[in-house]
This record gives sequence, structure tokens and C-alpha cells, in this order.
Amino acid sequence: MDWLMGKSKAKPNGKKPAAEERKAYLEPEHTKARITDFQFKELVVLPREIDLNEWLASNTTTFFHHINLQYSTVSEFCTGETCQTMAVCNTQYYWYDERGKKVKCTAPQYVDFVMSSVQKLVTDEDVFPTKYGREFPSSFESLVRKICRHLFHVLAHIYWAHFKETLALELHGHLNTLYVHFILFAREFNLLDPKETAIMDDLTEVLCSGAGGVHSGGSGDGASSGGPGAQNHVKER
Repeated sequence: MDWLMGKSKAKPNGKKPAAEERKAYLEPEHTKARITDFQFKELVVLPREIDLNEWLASNTTTFFHHINLQYSTVSEFCTGETCQTMAVCNTQYYWYDERGKKVKCTAPQYVDFVMSSVQKLVTDEDVFPTKYGREFPSSFESLVRKICRHLFHVLAHIYWAHFKETLALELHGHLNTLYVHFILFAREFNLLDPKETAIMDDLTEVLCSGAGGVHSGGSGDGASSGGPGAQNHVKER
């Protein structure tokens, strides 16, 4: 299945809140919100008795369900009118269909493509085997990386375009906790390219600095602590 992602500079997406409002998720009173003080760095480490692919499969499936649920809480505010493109900062994400054709779509359409594709994968016994004796495909880790990349886009869009609604629903503690867990897990197993996540480095540094010592910039070229232009270094794939 060829459902890869590309990106380019975003055009205006029809929703232009003030810059300071768009970064409301960085306000100290909001970044402190959590639903638990658990050290996620300990939680993401591969247990000795667990197979790596089993651990990746279990956690990826769980993240998919939680991110899908988190998005559903603001989905009524994410419409073709309010979010005409799948944008985060000045970055616009495109979907690629099964023929490899780039599809320009609204944010809700993009998220629907993500969730439908991931749902199809995690319920496919040939990809995410649950029965004893079934083998994981050789491409499994690559597929997990693609899934994580798309799920990251959804999380980033929630923060960028719908944090105000998340705050109003008092679900920002849930969102922050989910983000920390997801990022630390992805970093533990190198599932996200630092250049891909550079667009949210400012948030990652604030949320994860006390949750296991994540160095948000990583070693990839173009990664920075959310500096101007950091989001423009992601290569189209």
C-alpha cells in the first residue's frame, strides 16, 4: 500500500488566529497540565521478555486508538471551512493515494485518510499478527514508522489548530500526556525522523524535558528548537 506523505509550504488555510494564540499550548499554565506524573521514559523501554515487534505492534495500536479518540473530541471544529488544508505552522501536508498521486485535501479529509489507512493495517493479520505462530512481515518496522509519522501530523494539527477547543474542553492534560508518551516511545525506537518533528520542537522540549531527558533537536540536519524555518527542512517522501 503506497500511502506516503509529502509536504510543502502551506498556503493560507482559512484560519488565521493571532500568532500568540496559536502558541497558547506553550503557556506555562497549560504545559504543566498532565493526567499523571509517571516517568514515561521507564514505560517505553522494551521489557526483557517481550519481542521487539510485539512491543512495537502493541504500543502503535494503542497510540492509534488514543490519538483517534483525542482528535474525535475536536473533530466538530475541524471542518473543510476552518481547516482548508492539513496545516501545522506554515507547513502543509498532502496525502498520496495508492497510485502515488498527491492529493491536496482539507485537514478532516487528511485525518480520515490517516485513520482509515492505519485501521486497515492494525487489523490485518498479515501485518499486525495476533495469532500464535504468525510472523511479522519484514517491512514491519518501516510500516510502523509511516504510521507514527502520520499520527504525529494529527497530534501536531490538534495543537496548532485546535488547542483552544481542547483547552475549553479541559482535555489539554490528556493531550499533553499522550504527546509526551508518544514522542518518548518514538524516540526510544527511532520511529520518527528528528527533521520530521522539528516543527514541534518548542513544545517537545517543554513537555519532555522532565520526562526522560529528550533532546528535541536530535542529530538530523535542520532540526532545531522550534526556530524559524525549522519546519521547512522535512524532505518529501
